[in-house]
Amino acid sequence: QVQLVESGGGLVQAGGSLRLSCAVSGIIFRFNLMGWYRQAPGKQRELVASITSSDFANYADSVKGRFTVSRDNAKKSVYLQMNSLKPEDTAVYYCCAAETYWGKGTLVTVSS
Repeated sequence: QVQLVESGGGLVQAGGSLRLSCAVSGIIFRFNLMGWYRQAPGKQRELVASITSSDFANYADSVKGRFTVSRDNAKKSVYLQMNSLKPEDTAVYYCCAAETYWGKGTLVTVSS
């Protein structure tokens, strides 16, 4: 059974930072593409960042230079370091493995 469990969300003021974590079980983690997506109220889910098994990272234009995705294969975890947060970053953030398996999400709220 594949499980992805996100943590690290919360309320932060604009300009602040948060670090999201996603712990993965049930798949061979090191071979899989991992991604962070987000969904704001009334909007479609969008890709925020992804990282391949060889640590190649890709970012949405809206977060480039502010967010950093990383992975630890030994811990079967993927992380999203979010700096210089803006109110428009407010959303539920989801972890995704192999573009197939999803976590339940963690809420990030950025106040102005």
